[in-house]
Amino acid sequence: MRDIALATTGDRQLAVNRRAAHTTQRVLGYLAMVAVVLIIGIPVAWVLSGALKTNREIFSTTPQLLPANLTFDNFGKAWRAAPFDRFYLNSFITTLLGAGAEVIMAVTTAYALVFVRFPKRDWIFILLLLALMVPEEVVLVPNYLTIAGWRMVNTYPGIVLPGASIAFGTFLLRQYFRTIPLDLIDAAKVDGAGHVRTLLNVVVPVAAPAVATTALLSITAKWNEYLWPLLITTTEDMRTLPVGISRLLDQEGNTEWGVVMAATLFVIVPVMLIFLYAQRFVVDGIAAGAVKG
Repeated sequence: MRDIALATTGDRQLAVNRRAAHTTQRVLGYLAMVAVVLIIGIPVAWVLSGALKTNREIFSTTPQLLPANLTFDNFGKAWRAAPFDRFYLNSFITTLLGAGAEVIMAVTTAYALVFVRFPKRDWIFILLLLALMVPEEVVLVPNYLTIAGWRMVNTYPGIVLPGASIAFGTFLLRQYFRTIPLDLIDAAKVDGAGHVRTLLNVVVPVAAPAVATTALLSITAKWNEYLWPLLITTTEDMRTLPVGISRLLDQEGNTEWGVVMAATLFVIVPVMLIFLYAQRFVVDGIAAGAVKG
């Protein structure tokens, strides 16, 4: 009886310790989430606040997060200070073309790396991994010389083509495709489906979360891209939104920062709305892609 009592006491103590550890983990998790929200949210809140302030209030010696005198004039001034309607058009065109090309290249390449047998397939995947380690700035000059040689400077193809294929999208989709049961592919072959039909009717529908994730990440990257469009465009009518904002900066230091922050919101809001709508696809796609290596 004594042994039974000791065992029961030990089990209770173990359960108490486990509950305490679980509670501690949850508290630490919530604290980490709060820290991340503050780190990310405070700059965005400051931009929104600055867009609603006068320039004099922004440069006040006692800055405040909430504007004392609410004003919406900065948005009108920003829109009139530069041809933002043209910037929006250019950003929409280059983002849709660039993200579309990137997703198509990623889907087809990942399918080939997983479901098509050919020599040195793993070597090609290793080359893709190496491409992930190359900074974008390293290839700016070669890309520019290539596009200039093709006479595509200051054109939509010149903006889109260098980013039409990105290794990360292929890597993400390959990892997801490897989780797809081969029985589905074999069943499609038995039904007489070729590679194109198998890809479109079997693989893409099953891997829809990963494809949506790749598309969303690509859209975000293309929409916010600054360095390459700045380098390859030479006229105002071909600038994209991130490049157009730089036009509002005064070289003599007399920048109206309220106007600049209002213009920044022109860039942030569309992609933020898209991300909020499709965030569940990002979570599902990345989590599922990490299941199998």
